[in-house]
Amino acid sequence: MCKLVFCQSKLTYIDTLELQQIDVIDNKKNIFDFTFLKDVVNFQIYSGKKNELIIVDDNLSPVFNNTRQIYNQVVSLNIYYTDAAGLQLNIGGRGLDPRRTSNFNIRQNYYDISADPLGYPESYYTPPYESLNSIELIRGAASLQYGTQFGGFINFQMKKPVKSKKIQILSKNTIASNNMYSHFTSLSGVVNRLGYYIFYNKKKGDGFRLNTTFLSHNFYSFLSYNLNQKMKISFEFTYLDYLAQQPGGLTDEMFQFDIFQSNRERNWFQVNWLLYNFQFSYNIKEETSFLLNTFLLDAHREAVGFRTNRVDQIDSFEERDLLKANFDNIGFETRLIHRYNLFDKKAVFLIGNKIFYGNNSNEQGPGSDGFDPNFCFQYLNYPNYPNQSKYNNPNTNFSIFSENVFYLSNNMSLTPGIRFEYIKTSSEGYYRDINTNAAGDVILNEVINTDRKRTRSFFLVGLGYNFDLTESLSIYSNCSQNYRAITFSDINIVNPSFTINPNITDENGYTFDLGFRGHYNDFLIYDISSFLLFYNNRIGFIQKLISDGSIKNEKGNVGDAKIQGLESLLNFNLSKIFRFHMNGSLNYFINTSIITSKYINSQENGIEGNLVEFVPKINFKTGLKFKMNNFTTTLQYLYLSDQFTDATNSIDSDLSGVIGQIPAYDILDFNISYMIKNMKFEFGVNNVLDRYYFTNRATGYPGPGIIPSPNRNLNFSFELKF
Repeated sequence: MCKLVFCQSKLTYIDTLELQQIDVIDNKKNIFDFTFLKDVVNFQIYSGKKNELIIVDDNLSPVFNNTRQIYNQVVSLNIYYTDAAGLQLNIGGRGLDPRRTSNFNIRQNYYDISADPLGYPESYYTPPYESLNSIELIRGAASLQYGTQFGGFINFQMKKPVKSKKIQILSKNTIASNNMYSHFTSLSGVVNRLGYYIFYNKKKGDGFRLNTTFLSHNFYSFLSYNLNQKMKISFEFTYLDYLAQQPGGLTDEMFQFDIFQSNRERNWFQVNWLLYNFQFSYNIKEETSFLLNTFLLDAHREAVGFRTNRVDQIDSFEERDLLKANFDNIGFETRLIHRYNLFDKKAVFLIGNKIFYGNNSNEQGPGSDGFDPNFCFQYLNYPNYPNQSKYNNPNTNFSIFSENVFYLSNNMSLTPGIRFEYIKTSSEGYYRDINTNAAGDVILNEVINTDRKRTRSFFLVGLGYNFDLTESLSIYSNCSQNYRAITFSDINIVNPSFTINPNITDENGYTFDLGFRGHYNDFLIYDISSFLLFYNNRIGFIQKLISDGSIKNEKGNVGDAKIQGLESLLNFNLSKIFRFHMNGSLNYFINTSIITSKYINSQENGIEGNLVEFVPKINFKTGLKFKMNNFTTTLQYLYLSDQFTDATNSIDSDLSGVIGQIPAYDILDFNISYMIKNMKFEFGVNNVLDRYYFTNRATGYPGPGIIPSPNRNLNFSFELKF
């Protein structure tokens, strides 16, 4: 069995193997809730990479997927807080757009869960925190094993069947401000060779602004069966369905006047997500293991509402704009890992490949003129609706990747890696060019067909280094290339608030990390590092003068950017340091990032020398966590300095609210829990200081415009396990 054993605040790797399982043994009571991944875990190589492992604390679980609490010890993360329900994950970092975490490769139990990892890498589904065992993160060096993204890799490691019982039931109910309610129930156990883990999660509420009602259902099932001592199979099914009313965005003036207002009561958003996964593992021999991972996605998302470039414009109550997208994807990934000796030194070889095919479609046209969430097109009623388009977006991706850990000595290793990518994307469809005169009569109705095909193939390379100076101090370094293909949303549907540059191209660059990490006995766990990110052909927004005299925000390749920073995480076990005599622990963490950025080259006027978007210079998080017997409480503070949202570094906004500065903000959160036998009670206050702030100027739904973040809100939970 492959286990990660938490012992003396350090993970120890045990040489035998079992598929997709990380067991964190609570010898030190998980006093840090955070650690680092070892060189090799299951079929994954992490040696010489900037990585983090979030260990889920069942004693105190952030309700409604509170992102800033879950990822509070992950450095440099920039997070959108647009709703209090945690329906979507929106995290970026190091100058990457947080929107739907599109700059990370998002996986669940190591298989893709986003809409299309290359063509439309946005995440609409995020598993509830209560269902997780851990969360693994790797920064840009993940491009070689998992995909080409600049951000890296995030894997949600789901809970596995409880081996000691045939059935274990957990039920948790949460009530919160704004009529919010969440119910979570899970079943887990092992019967002979069959293991299972199943959960159902329901969320509903009104949100903190007008016109923000929502309802979601999430079901997940995992079944595993040991065919024999060497072979194992598992099957997973994930279902998510949610409907949310979209309150629309605000201009700066509207935000200053009243953050709770909304002039969009007819805007709705719906997601239906079906994920299937089948895995087969075979321990060919003690040194060699094979994994087959097959995944399939059948999903759609739909949005209907009144959208205009002027977000302060009152709804005309005419026909609404309707957008529908379908995602039908299938993928296969294989991995072979082999341990061997080279010149009397240990080595680990990994090779794998991925085959992915997606057949996705987008359609835009007239919706109904009603108030309800009607997602049916109304072409017969509104044949001259100006925004009409329909595209099929087939996408084929084939890749081969390999990495090898060469141990130069017992405490030093080099990890070179290479990845070959073949990407073929197509966009086949049409859009209508419809113009009317002042009287509303149609003077032009033209169908413009498009048939774009693009094929590219390339290699990415990287090299990692790790040196364990002592048992408690390691130096690591990595340099890996990155690549981001333009997405279908970059080129297909034009939002009224911006236009697309027809010459938009793929992005490329590389990431360099250098740091040292480790622990000092039970007193401290730390990771102090620097990074350098070169980002060529970066896609962003600039303001351009249109021929009719108006100014539009254009999305295209802005220029080449350089982003560099210092990152540090220090987590102190104060109870050990000051020798408090108590049956518990007191921890204090400091998470700091200081980042500078600049456009070093651009063909656009007024861009070179500007700061890069989504890069707050100071990203600071700190907090206390106190545990005693069955009592746990946390206090957490976050501060982010101001940041720009477009390459022209606009401070003042326009009528759309899409561009402009995001001012600095700070947030304080408090949580407390108490366990009595098999019952747990939790109470929390988010945004204790009741700050009015925003983190996102949305270009599309739920905007466009400023999307205010939640004000002070309270929650209470009761959990029963038996």
